[in-house]
Amino acid sequence: MNSFPIATLNENTFFTQELVLDKQFILLDPSCPFTNSMKKALTEWGIKVVYSEGSITGSRANAAPINTENFQQVDIADVNTTTEKKSEMGENIRKLLRQSHENISGNEKSRMGTVQNIYNEYSNYINSIYTHYATHKVLNYQEISDTVKELCVFIKDNRRYVLRIQPANDGKNKNFIINHSMRSTVIAIVIGLQLRLPLTKLVDLGVTCILHEIGQIRLPPQLYLTDRKLTAGEKIKLSTHPILGYNIVKDNLFPSQIQLGILQHHERENGAGYPQKLFGQQISQFAKIIGVACSFEAITSARHFKEARSSYDAMVEILKNEGKLFDDTVIKALLYSLSLFPIGAYVYLLNGKIAQVTDVNPNSPGNPIVSLLGVTDSSGSPIQVQTDANQNKIVRVLNKAETMDIVKRIEGGGNKPVK
Repeated sequence: MNSFPIATLNENTFFTQELVLDKQFILLDPSCPFTNSMKKALTEWGIKVVYSEGSITGSRANAAPINTENFQQVDIADVNTTTEKKSEMGENIRKLLRQSHENISGNEKSRMGTVQNIYNEYSNYINSIYTHYATHKVLNYQEISDTVKELCVFIKDNRRYVLRIQPANDGKNKNFIINHSMRSTVIAIVIGLQLRLPLTKLVDLGVTCILHEIGQIRLPPQLYLTDRKLTAGEKIKLSTHPILGYNIVKDNLFPSQIQLGILQHHERENGAGYPQKLFGQQISQFAKIIGVACSFEAITSARHFKEARSSYDAMVEILKNEGKLFDDTVIKALLYSLSLFPIGAYVYLLNGKIAQVTDVNPNSPGNPIVSLLGVTDSSGSPIQVQTDANQNKIVRVLNKAETMDIVKRIEGGGNKPVK
């Protein structure tokens, strides 16, 4: 292993093999240059030497190409045309979100359908951001933040509908990073709203969460698309994605709080996280929020190596906070935003009814508001009731098979509950 003093490295220095920190964490792959901004950051962190099995090279001749096979392919023959299409897509989603206040009306089913359509469009937008960077190495902070601003307002006005959207049954396919980023961003923004963050900070939180996995596209897809157990070396390489993401947004001149949020989103309160093993107050607020949001989302979604668990299981696990991984204030905000039985969960009541959790009870997070299935009012809308410790008590959360059956019935137009 060759050592390279930070002070001797110049702008746009390339290495023939990976450059690592502390002989463990990968800082750069051969396709990326060492930059002065990186030099400054490493110096601020107190790191004086980096390491590589390779040597310094003055060209990209030996650089490994960036793998983009796990993202939607675009025509890169004309950079300007693709950039214009991306900007147009951003403007279209912003227009759609602005119009949502006029379009969302009618009964619960109609409103839920409109919210789902907007959610899908925004997922497509996130995919375009990742694809555009993978092919052009460019991210536009202002364009993304303008779009996220509209999303924040949309989620604030439609929180109880957005949170009822079930995880897509595609957590094991190549687009899971996009789905994870979308769902995590919704949860992070909801937490931010509960913490009463000002709109400017809420927008930057959303931008950070959308891009928190951007570093993974600089890694081989077999590291995160495999159902086998990773080797120790592969785990170390995968754990570099926060550093790679940090470098990406820093090079694209994103605000420092976004840079730190991406760099630190895997840090934990007890110092057991990575890449810097920070403790408590050393971790930025954005990173604390995204850490909780991402962990909640990951528990409830399928991956190549695991099956999805219920949102109730996820909430209980986060609340236990074993090892004191998460910030208590952020955990409380998650609980009061989603309730103990999170919005969207299907539950069985003591009176024999089956219902879906549709909103929180601010005074009692253990007794949310639910929508009874198979019971409607005179307008045909499901009846909403406040759960309690009596006949409307929640007995249990429906298991995976029961939930899938319920969703199929709803999508098929039926509303009879499962007995």
